Amino acid sequence: MELINKYEYVIKKSKFIGYFYKIESIDEIEIILNNLKKENKKANHFPYAYICNTNIKKSDDKEPSGTAGSPILNVLERNNFNSHIIIVVRYFGGIKLGVGPLLRSYSKCANEVIK
Repeated sequence: MELINKYEYVIKKSKFIGYFYKIESIDEIEIILNNLKKENKKANHFPYAYICNTNIKKSDDKEPSGTAGSPILNVLERNNFNSHIIIVVRYFGGIKLGVGPLLRSYSKCANEVIK
């Protein structure tokens, strides 16, 4: 596993931190997630998406359905990435963003982290 890039975005006091990794196998995903959870103990959500050969998975991690994992996966698919994972760590800032802004925030973070 190799961290390719990291990107941070803040909106209405919520902080989104995107991590873009190159992975060799899906076995590395649990290691990456556990490490990020240890590094970001006060974070509220860890949604992600990955494509590794024929394995494709997305997770909203307790965000409203379709607002986190799907936009992240769309970025991977649009850019034809394989053997990659994007995880967006979110620190909730106390102000609810709503479905639209939440979806756009995860999408923006995923798009920026791959640059």
